[in-house]
Amino acid sequence: MANPQTLEIPISGMDCAECTMHVQHAIEKLPGVQSVHVFLGTEKAVVKLDLAQVDMSTIRAAVQGAGYDVPASDSPKVDPVSMGDFNRRLTILLVSVFAIILSVVIFGEGLGLFDFLNELIPFPLGVLFVMAGGYPVFMNVIRATLKRQIISHTLMTIGVIAALVVGQWVTAALVVVFMRVGDYVENFTTESARRAVKELTSLAPQTARVERDGTEVEVLVTEVKVGATIIVRPGEKIAVDGEVISGQATIDQSAITGESMPIEAASGTHVYAATIAKLGSLRIRAERIGTDTTFGRVVKMVEEAEAHRANVQQIADKFSAWYLPVVAVIAGLTFLLTRNPLSTAAVLLVACSCSFALATPVAMLASVGASAKRGLLIKGGKYLELLARADVLLVDKTGTLTIGQPQITDVISLNGLSRSDLLGLAASAERYSEHPLAEAVRVLAREENAALIEPEKFEAIPGHGVQTIINAQTIRIGNRRMIPSAASLPIATDLEAQGKTLLFMERNQELVGVFAASDTLRPEVPNALAEIRSLGIRHIELLTGDNERTASALAEKLGVSYRANLLPEHKINVVREYQAKGHMVVMIGDGVNDAPALAQANVGVAMGAAGTDVAIEAAHIALMREDWSLVPEVLKIAKRTMRIVKTNLAFTTIYNLVGLSLAAVGILPPVLAAAAQSLPDIGIMGNSARLLKQK
Repeated sequence: MANPQTLEIPISGMDCAECTMHVQHAIEKLPGVQSVHVFLGTEKAVVKLDLAQVDMSTIRAAVQGAGYDVPASDSPKVDPVSMGDFNRRLTILLVSVFAIILSVVIFGEGLGLFDFLNELIPFPLGVLFVMAGGYPVFMNVIRATLKRQIISHTLMTIGVIAALVVGQWVTAALVVVFMRVGDYVENFTTESARRAVKELTSLAPQTARVERDGTEVEVLVTEVKVGATIIVRPGEKIAVDGEVISGQATIDQSAITGESMPIEAASGTHVYAATIAKLGSLRIRAERIGTDTTFGRVVKMVEEAEAHRANVQQIADKFSAWYLPVVAVIAGLTFLLTRNPLSTAAVLLVACSCSFALATPVAMLASVGASAKRGLLIKGGKYLELLARADVLLVDKTGTLTIGQPQITDVISLNGLSRSDLLGLAASAERYSEHPLAEAVRVLAREENAALIEPEKFEAIPGHGVQTIINAQTIRIGNRRMIPSAASLPIATDLEAQGKTLLFMERNQELVGVFAASDTLRPEVPNALAEIRSLGIRHIELLTGDNERTASALAEKLGVSYRANLLPEHKINVVREYQAKGHMVVMIGDGVNDAPALAQANVGVAMGAAGTDVAIEAAHIALMREDWSLVPEVLKIAKRTMRIVKTNLAFTTIYNLVGLSLAAVGILPPVLAAAAQSLPDIGIMGNSARLLKQK
């Protein structure tokens, strides 16, 4: 395919997983379409295609032919409702549905109103009422039938026909009414799950104040260019990711990190889009715009989290695909055994809810969306399910258990070099290294005004150290693997016994110095680990590239096991080792040198991922702030979500079994069967809505 492009196409009218499959099949049959992913939660299709072979009008026609629509891109966006408004709407919906059912029971069945109307109004006129009220539904059924598809409305339409065959046009009309009510309930149910995602999306600023030729101009965010200077006034949202050029402000970063405590920003501070300048003003150099910002990537991943479906959801989807044909068979058997068309119609009507297909995705969407607003980026329901079953936790040390900002505590010269010369040489060699220990060396060199020299050649050796050429001398600085001869140094043994991490330096293959560094354990780690154990994680293990003594000192303090002297590839092997034994493994790291291990784990969790591309991409769950209390929190969310999913599935299974049984034996009349089919959706919606209020 020549020059394939990816388009995001809004889709309206989808209420359940069955709808997404219809849209996907309609689009993927078009010439020039390479792949299609349809997302119920965000009402869109992501299509990879060749625009030379297919255009938007063709795609729109295909979607409309499947019974759905492609709204115009400039359609007004509906603001998400508040939790209070949502609860009021849910209450009104519940009261309305029960009032309708009660009216049917008392006035229709009990007082004989339906029989009276059936005799009063001529049958042909009644049929017209039925056809007019159910026209949109009947057209969808006809389209699906022509495509050899069975949808939930297919069975209800057969139920309507059965009622008309026996002359009960009032029953048929009421079935149509409840069909429309059921559609509204299902739409409201999916909208309740989408609400958290839409609230997150609504946090993105739409305009920015740009400095041009000494004047301020307000433009759409889409018109801002990288490198532009953005002006932010008190109370305004920052529109881009960038670096503060001048000014000072108190920044509310809760949209990114979920942390309510603001930070202070000044010249040189990196700030994020969708955060708010509470106090003060800033001039910012734009570095990332729109979907490339940290907030933009978070929103996109939350929107597309639906693609990573939990295993329980896949099972439910497969069951849903067989459910309607099975119900049709049960209805056929009911008719053969009872010869009662109304009982047959009742069987068809009571089982027409999309509740099986909604039970899992509604809860998952609500949980993922609500978590994102609290600084927990979960890439799909699949990872919530796996996390709820996890029993092994592997933890990287530097930047994860510790704050990742080690300080040099000892500088030891071994061949007569002065402290200043040794420190300057080491900082020059580490000039381009990204390792935290390298930064610690550079910080101390700056503090002591050590002279730096530009290296002529620089090579970073992962898991070992760096090798450079400075003033025609080969300088190597790194750990014991880099410089094995350092193993015999008595001073090294003493420093490692104190839990310190060592760097050794060679000049022209001569050992010239030792640097000892210590890092600070995050204060919330011990309590977080205790809570994690109480949540069912049976084994916690520290993985580090540090030596045995340093690792042992930290592991003993935390009461965990450990493995030392590990290279990045060794960490992957540890993950695989536990997986081979049947364990569900969670790996927590900073997403930099442990990215492969995060990807290999059943659930990879990146700590403090805000602004870190590698961490957000590599992990399955990204904690957007460096706070270990988020780890037990996300475990609780996973377990609570899975409890609600299982409750939803159990409730809808029992409800449908009871309803089918009562309908088949003639206890449940068609009108009440039609009314009852929307109740599982309301139950699922109310149960799943609890996830929007995670504590």
